[in-house]
Amino acid sequence: MATATTTKKPAAKPAVKKPKVKEPDIFLWEFKNPKGQMVRGEVKAQTLTDAKAQIRKLGYSNPKIKKKPKPLFGGAGKAIQPADIAVFTRQLATMMKAGVPLVQSFELVADGLENPSMKKMVLSIRDEVSGGGSFGGALRKFPKFFDELFCSLVESGEQSGTLETMLDRVATYKEKTEALKKKIKKALTYPIAVLAVALIVTGILLVKVVPVFAETFGSFGANLPAFTLFVLHLSQLAQAYWLPILAIAIAAGFSFSKAKQNSKQFADNVDRITLKVPVVGAIVNEAVIARIARTLSTTFSAGVPLVEALDSVSGAAGNAVYRDAVKRVRDEVTGGSMINVAFRSAGVFPTLLIQMCAIGEESGALDTMLEKVATHYEAEVDSKVDNLTALLEPMIMSVLGILVGGLMVAMYMPIFQLGSVV
Repeated sequence: MATATTTKKPAAKPAVKKPKVKEPDIFLWEFKNPKGQMVRGEVKAQTLTDAKAQIRKLGYSNPKIKKKPKPLFGGAGKAIQPADIAVFTRQLATMMKAGVPLVQSFELVADGLENPSMKKMVLSIRDEVSGGGSFGGALRKFPKFFDELFCSLVESGEQSGTLETMLDRVATYKEKTEALKKKIKKALTYPIAVLAVALIVTGILLVKVVPVFAETFGSFGANLPAFTLFVLHLSQLAQAYWLPILAIAIAAGFSFSKAKQNSKQFADNVDRITLKVPVVGAIVNEAVIARIARTLSTTFSAGVPLVEALDSVSGAAGNAVYRDAVKRVRDEVTGGSMINVAFRSAGVFPTLLIQMCAIGEESGALDTMLEKVATHYEAEVDSKVDNLTALLEPMIMSVLGILVGGLMVAMYMPIFQLGSVV
């Protein structure tokens, strides 16, 4: 009788977990050379012994060495800001003007960066370029930080062999744009912050301080002034509904932000309304004109064809009204119109820009004329922001006085009346 034979499969070996490789630490070192000069640097190593060995290979014996301290609040998660991109561009332009090769320039710039996220991105771009890729192509992998204008100018510089000159122009453009943004933010942030603090203080007074006075007034047995009664009713409302009011305010702010991000029509309407706001609208108007002139000057001087330059300008305008106007200008220029005629027919651009474009087209120096326009409007924005700040300070003080002082007067009026009766 044949018996079936069964073969046992060998037991599977447990998977061996590979030990995690520890990220190397950064060690700072300094050494005084025979001439008395202090030489400093940093190395990456797993241990202090490895770091000392690396430094000895550089020819420095017995240097002072210490581990670089890590940021307290999770610096690895620090977001990359437009200002970081402007600094990176300027440093890279400086390195290349000094004759440093592109890949080495990335390494030198990365070594000096404090923001870990920015450093990681720069090293990633370096790896892409050193692997045979183009600089412009490497930048396009980070569209959140390098827009179409930036990438196009870099690619133009690579193709024409003038990358260092192009980077210098881009760096100037980014620096001017960021300086303008900071000015406008300064004009808007200060009054908003002060008024927000005033509202918070008023809310605390209504919820915590006024009820104490209300208990005292209850024992007077006399009619209270109308202003005091109004504040007491306001306090009762604040005590009963402060949480829903706060929730509604937060929800409204969040909804506004999301609607602006997700709805193009809503964002466009906000842009149109912003231009009509007294004082602030004039500042935003001139800032947009300065940005348009600066962008067009930078792209045109870089040899970008005018129609393509206007495409970049429409994307960098930062306001729906002017974005649509620049697109109409582009269509007219494509049809054969002069740019100053196209600007005039758009109906939103100032006379100075139109006249300077006409002079630039006649003299063949359109980029120079546009740069002068940009400089003029940037100076105008600076002046108006300073004037607005000076104007707002007394107005803000008045609002604070009315809110806080008014509450105090309302609370003390019954006490003054009681004193006069006694």
